[in-house]
Amino acid sequence: MNKQFAFTLIELMITVVIVSILAGIAYPSYQEIVMKARRVDAKGALIGLENAMERHFTESNTYLGAGTVGGNTGAPTVFFASSPMQGSVVYYQLTISEASSTSYSLAATPTGLQANDKCGILTLTSVGVKDIVDEANGVTVGNCW
Repeated sequence: MNKQFAFTLIELMITVVIVSILAGIAYPSYQEIVMKARRVDAKGALIGLENAMERHFTESNTYLGAGTVGGNTGAPTVFFASSPMQGSVVYYQLTISEASSTSYSLAATPTGLQANDKCGILTLTSVGVKDIVDEANGVTVGNCW
């Protein structure tokens, strides 16, 4: 008599349930890691914009004239206006939120899929102060920067 070895339907269903539970646990963690990676990219872009502002100041002895709105605020003209800096999908918009002849304030505003980021808007001033705006409850600057 030949015996055939195979999986039963019950064994197969148990395997499917276990894989589903593991995927249900892993997927939210994966999403959080992806959002954190995009935030890191935005922080790097914001620091790049900070360097561009300092270069602009070195050349013109003022921070004025580096933006698109009245030449002072809005999207920067001295650096990329989005993060990632290249590509068709934008996760953060970089802006000059305030500018004077001696100081500035920069912001990275989440857009698209990143709009649900718990950190909200990342800000950086000319004296190096890092802050967050519109963050979720319990989130601190240390968690985001």
